[in-house]
Amino acid sequence: MLAPSRVIRSTPQQAGGGRDRAVLVQKARQSIAKGSRSFAFASRLFDRDTRERAWLLYAWCRRCDDIADAQDHGGALGEQSEKQATDRIKAIRALTDRAFEGLPTADLAFDAIGQLNTESGITREMAEHVIGGFALDAREWRPRTEGDLMRYCYHVAGAVGVMMAYVMRVDPKDGGMFDRACDLGLAFQLANISRDIVEDDAAGRCYIPTEWLAERDLTPGQHTKPGNRFELAAIIPRLIDLMETHEAAARLGTKHLRFRQRWAVLSAARIYGAIGRKVRDRGQLAWHSRVVIGPLAKTGHVIAALFEALVNSPPTPEHMPRWTRSELVPVKGW
Repeated sequence: MLAPSRVIRSTPQQAGGGRDRAVLVQKARQSIAKGSRSFAFASRLFDRDTRERAWLLYAWCRRCDDIADAQDHGGALGEQSEKQATDRIKAIRALTDRAFEGLPTADLAFDAIGQLNTESGITREMAEHVIGGFALDAREWRPRTEGDLMRYCYHVAGAVGVMMAYVMRVDPKDGGMFDRACDLGLAFQLANISRDIVEDDAAGRCYIPTEWLAERDLTPGQHTKPGNRFELAAIIPRLIDLMETHEAAARLGTKHLRFRQRWAVLSAARIYGAIGRKVRDRGQLAWHSRVVIGPLAKTGHVIAALFEALVNSPPTPEHMPRWTRSELVPVKGW
């Protein structure tokens, strides 16, 4: 016999869906250690509170990415039929909605974003900006113009930079700081795109604007063929120039962070910047093996970032980025 509705108890709303915070942090730490050595390396430089909140944010981003691509902490993509991809985006949105309502999700990574919402003030709208990037991939979207590329980068990384600014407790009224946080995310994603062109092509994806490819008589799906690598490599300086412009702008924002936050951010900027520059410098050989920054080189970047953080006098860039956060925030129907 069913119980009358008046005696059925509603699920209580609690931070992290009611899970123990220490458990969420530990699982998030394991996720970043498995999913991104560079981010894990840089995150150790944060103060404890910032570090733990950064791990919680990473865990949600990683889990969304894995669900969207049917994979486990990166690696080979799973089934990518249009219906399955669309259903996975719906699942991500449903679980994220539930997490922001303070309800249990039965998934530690989504409970982590619920916990972070309570602690840092990040909003469901910010999360939706990130999910929008996964939705673009689900519908096999490709950028036609540089603006399209940068809007995609905003979704998958610039918006995460904005959320990280909340994690670091930047004043919500300081729009300039959020612009610089967005710039850092954009720079990271541009480095990733340059490194992963061949892997993305193998998965049926291309993030180089079709207009750029057309200028070199290349077409998506053919651009990574061995005979086209010379022309493909000629496009990379343009991509890395964009990366370096946003990287330089992002440094301006670090001046106003607390010391350990500044050190961690500058370390990550140096490591990811090195990835992009290494791809550029390798030319057509850039994709013969995956570009990585080894432990010794990472340590060198961390030491250099330490001195940069101590001096705390970032140079004024010769040019500020053409693509600003206000231009990249998604518009309805894009």
